[in-house]
Amino acid sequence: MAHIRERSLQHPFPELNGHGLRLRPWDADADSDVTDWLHGVSDPEFQRWNTPLRPVTDVTSARDSLRSRAESAADGVSASFCVTDAADGTTLGHIGVNDIDHVIRVARVGYWILPEARGRGVATRALVLAAHWALTDLGLHRLELGHALGHDASCRIAERCGFPAEGTLRGAMFEAGRQDAFRDVHLHGRVATDPEVQL
Repeated sequence: MAHIRERSLQHPFPELNGHGLRLRPWDADADSDVTDWLHGVSDPEFQRWNTPLRPVTDVTSARDSLRSRAESAADGVSASFCVTDAADGTTLGHIGVNDIDHVIRVARVGYWILPEARGRGVATRALVLAAHWALTDLGLHRLELGHALGHDASCRIAERCGFPAEGTLRGAMFEAGRQDAFRDVHLHGRVATDPEVQL
């Protein structure tokens, strides 16, 4: 069992650097990472637009959440990155390339930014960096980005990063704070043959 846990916490994906950011794996054993993760997913603005399948409400559940993400990374089905300032290492947010299907070469991307780091183009820079990696080095052909209808800031970021709107998915995600009601999702997509995004 110990051997399995050790393997499961290895991160097979590289660190990504560019646009003033360093994207590194989250570390479930680092108290500072656990605290930052809890801070991010506890933020009212995050909770307004997202409903995690497993609620993260304290340090223990935050650490479990990060361990689960590390296991998904080890299995090659999800890459979760802590978005940090390249100069001083300050945590700014999170970006993930999730639900990776290596057969049809598609994945879904999602992100959040800590309240104190908003308004500095962090989400835009992180998304451009992660998307470029996923569509080149990782070998994916398509990335999808979905957000709750009405989340205009996320919509603008997606468009700015070369993810044009493709349509509306009816009842495709949970309502805020509920798992018994659904809301529509605005779908954006980017494929490997789209023009490069210049920041």
